[in-house]
Amino acid sequence: MSTAGLRAGTPDGVPGGAASGAAEGMPGDGPNGSGSGSGSGSGRWRSGLRKGRRPSGVWRWLPIAPATALLLLFLAGPIGYCAWIAFTDTQLTGSSSSDFVGLANFRRAFADEAFRNAVWLTLVFTVVSAVLGQNTLGLALAGLMRAASRPVRTLTGALVIAAWVLPEIVAAFLLYAFFRREGTLNAILETLHLPSQNWLFTLPILAVSFANVWRGTAFSMLIYSAALAEIPQDVTEAAQVDGASGVRRLWHITLPMIRRSIGTNLMLNTLSTLSVFGLIWAMTRGGPGNRSQTLPVFMYDQAFLKSLIGYGTAVALLLLLVGALFSVVYLRLMKVEV
Repeated sequence: MSTAGLRAGTPDGVPGGAASGAAEGMPGDGPNGSGSGSGSGSGRWRSGLRKGRRPSGVWRWLPIAPATALLLLFLAGPIGYCAWIAFTDTQLTGSSSSDFVGLANFRRAFADEAFRNAVWLTLVFTVVSAVLGQNTLGLALAGLMRAASRPVRTLTGALVIAAWVLPEIVAAFLLYAFFRREGTLNAILETLHLPSQNWLFTLPILAVSFANVWRGTAFSMLIYSAALAEIPQDVTEAAQVDGASGVRRLWHITLPMIRRSIGTNLMLNTLSTLSVFGLIWAMTRGGPGNRSQTLPVFMYDQAFLKSLIGYGTAVALLLLLVGALFSVVYLRLMKVEV
């Protein structure tokens, strides 16, 4: 096809402007074969590339500037202010002035037996209720609901999610009524002629852990239900035909294929459990004594009940570091290939 045909129209359905630009941009297509017609077409082509080029420098950040400003104002600002308060002796009562004390609040925390007890109880509460409880029970419910009939799935999902959508303080009072001395659990045990006890006094950290499992399992169930739905059915059927038992299919097929969902769920559950305060405060107030006093409860007690804002803020920063450490561990485990 000649160059004149390309310029004249679209014999092959190519627009004349585009064809002309392409033709004029080719060397040797001019009247004398020397590319003299490449000036205007080549210029338009390069101009089009310049217009389609992605913005760079300051212009690239301009669309997200408002969101960045809000994050700096309402997130980074308070965190920075709290970090400063943690290095001072600020108090709610007494002297209105505060002095810079350096690492004194952090040294006091590590030397405080009550703080070390709070760290230990926080780890127990997190492992029992988040890592073992919510994670395992959520996966089990998701697997059972996948194999159950539609009415059973609907009823089970409604009951589990109902506990999740309740406000934390309402769920706390419900679980308090369940575990207290004259509560529902002891009434059931007495009906079965089994010994009863004051669960909130004898096993307070386990009572609040089970309460957190009851309230938060729905989130894990929803995560794992979505992950299990993505597993190809033919893979499971092929393993079943090959004679793999249910346990072997779970260990060698299901868990490796939902590994990233497990890591994401563990990370989110761990971070949310580390910051649980209202549930424990409403059920036990950290007692009896300090036997259910996790780090959030300990921090509240020091900062607002004992008016030691500087010391309480230092504990809050340490709690933030614990959450960051858990996040880093989970993220590194998620990157490991199976």
